[in-house]
Amino acid sequence: MTTSNSIEKVKGGMEDEKLKVVIEKVELGRNLKLIHGVAILIGVIIGSGIFVSPVGILKETKSVGFSFVMWVICGLYNCLCALCFAELGTTFPQSGGEYIYIHRAFGDGVAFVSLWISFILICPVAIAACSLIFSVYILQPYFPNCKVPDLGVNLLAASVFTLLVAINCWNTKWATKVQVVITASKLIALLTVIVIGFYYIIGLGETENFKNPFEGSDFSAGAIAISFYSGFWAYSGWSYLNFLVGELVDPHRNLPRAILISMVLVIVTYLIANVAYVAVLTPAQMLSSPAVAVTFGEHTMGVMAWLMPVLIAISVCGTMNGCALGFSRLFYVGSTKGQLPAFMGMIQQKRLTPSPSLLVILIMTLIYTSTGDIFFLIEMEGFGFASVLTMVFAGQVYLRYKEPDLPRPIRLPILLPIILCIISFLIVALTFYQKTRESLMALGLVAFGLVMYIVCVVWKNKPKVIQQKMYAINTLIQKCLIVLPVDDPDSVDWD
Repeated sequence: MTTSNSIEKVKGGMEDEKLKVVIEKVELGRNLKLIHGVAILIGVIIGSGIFVSPVGILKETKSVGFSFVMWVICGLYNCLCALCFAELGTTFPQSGGEYIYIHRAFGDGVAFVSLWISFILICPVAIAACSLIFSVYILQPYFPNCKVPDLGVNLLAASVFTLLVAINCWNTKWATKVQVVITASKLIALLTVIVIGFYYIIGLGETENFKNPFEGSDFSAGAIAISFYSGFWAYSGWSYLNFLVGELVDPHRNLPRAILISMVLVIVTYLIANVAYVAVLTPAQMLSSPAVAVTFGEHTMGVMAWLMPVLIAISVCGTMNGCALGFSRLFYVGSTKGQLPAFMGMIQQKRLTPSPSLLVILIMTLIYTSTGDIFFLIEMEGFGFASVLTMVFAGQVYLRYKEPDLPRPIRLPILLPIILCIISFLIVALTFYQKTRESLMALGLVAFGLVMYIVCVVWKNKPKVIQQKMYAINTLIQKCLIVLPVDDPDSVDWD
């Protein structure tokens, strides 16, 4: 990649100071081959999910055998979703991801709903779940015979994400440099689980937990829908493939290949890891464990058991950091489009970081962290994600008729997004049946967003007193954080 950037401060007059950002043309060299694309996608997808989701899926399916089936089904579903996003990403190579696709298909209103769901249900909920996972894995070894105190979990969760936000607000490059250490940590932890598990199977002949694998299975539609959310969590990250398009050699061929190869490898790796878990732990032990990989380490690693929670905690930090980096930019773009508060579309004058968006994410994450229920948060995030996917695939189908002549470098059979749209909608609908209270809560948050959209965006001719109040609030935040707007959000080079 070759870049040429210069940032110049221009002071005009005695009363005001403006920040002028001069960004010259950025050119992305096509240097990534197929193997690089596969390596990047695998590195992004494999995260905290494999250390948490086995319990969530087993809890709903009620059997080892059916849980393995759901791991495969979730993997195939996410693989097909990724292929659809590949078509959209090559058709609309712009910042904003699904928000851009939905906006192109359905306009401002539906695009706002998708942005609001990401803002209120997906981003802060996912980060809150990760921060709680971090706390449980760090603290569980100190409470081997009892439950970790909720207050301790919540305080540590809040502290670690506050630190990550502070780093992102100060210097984005500091946050990105730790990703190498984080990737190494999660791969070491996963490899440790697999090696030890297969030693128990092959070396010690421990196969008792695999007998009658489908006994007691819950094949109900509701159980399948809820277990899907843990699968979403484990396989999340495939949407990052859209950022590879500009740098991938022969993307029309290599992008679908990279997706298929990486997803097959991830599915196989996850199945092997689950076999390793079951070789050591009984289903009852897994379900009673708040941190399944820690329990696994305690049963197998002796004096080195402390290493497992440390490695996984570092990996979870990477997930939180990635969410903060990605979603803060999404909300930044949404603000510059006039669909979120104006101050969220500004950047810090000296640091050139989207600190307002990051601080809003921090506040909302702290609110969700106070719930203390990891699987409730995972289900809430999955509900929001499935809702957005429904809109994306519906928009993809509609665009085939709305803009049939639009150049599509990757063109999939129209039946694929139709089927995925139906499946995503059924998952959302079944969740209402299975988790009515939680679903109504999520629906209420979305409805509140629609009210905010009507009042703040659609209602143009507001009384002067309301306009003055809104202006005063934005101005106050702008002064406190020392942030300024930028004319072209797609041209910012985050320092």
